Amino acid sequence: MNSTASTRRDARRNHQRLLAEARRLFAERGIEAPLDELAVRAGVGAGTVYRHFANRDALVRELYDIGVGEFRDLLPEITEAETGWLSVELYLERLAEWLAERPYVPGVMRRMSEIDPEYRPGAEFEDVINGIVDRAKSEGSLRPDVTGVDLAVLVDMLGSLGQYGGAYLPYWRRQLVIVLDGLRAGADPTPLPGVGQAFDEFHDMTHARSPRPGPTVIE
Repeated sequence: MNSTASTRRDARRNHQRLLAEARRLFAERGIEAPLDELAVRAGVGAGTVYRHFANRDALVRELYDIGVGEFRDLLPEITEAETGWLSVELYLERLAEWLAERPYVPGVMRRMSEIDPEYRPGAEFEDVINGIVDRAKSEGSLRPDVTGVDLAVLVDMLGSLGQYGGAYLPYWRRQLVIVLDGLRAGADPTPLPGVGQAFDEFHDMTHARSPRPGPTVIE
């Protein structure tokens, strides 16, 4: 193996190690954690960090794009499920689990909205989520007043249990079962109050953007 190939392999290995340690560091201390500490954890010099990521924002952007890609990779299993209700179950379970294991994600999302306010790759998932909801409603398994944004908010709520660290991860599915029971179509569900939030408003909210004008909610 020539020296150039070896150098490239070492660079790839360092890059992946930096990303892995950044996830752990940001999960523990937030995305403003010192990058010098990232270098120490990854076992590299500070200069190596900045050769791979020109600044903190470059690191945040890569983590964000990796997250979008991982989200996208989860979708085939969810959308191709045998029934609409199973799609709903898998959507909540897979995505909430993914988020609970990555408590740094909300901070990364908020930072990305500051770095590049017009960058909205997550918007591509709106039709997919609405399709899951419509399919389950059409088969009569999902209560008719639930929206795609409702499911997305529930993912955020369940995923937020990751803030308690790995010690709670074996238990969060208790809350998942409670949520799923509340989503099932039933003989006499309690009507949901008000008007559901629009997807654009939800996207901006989760990325800490200035809220767009929305409908007046009447309780």
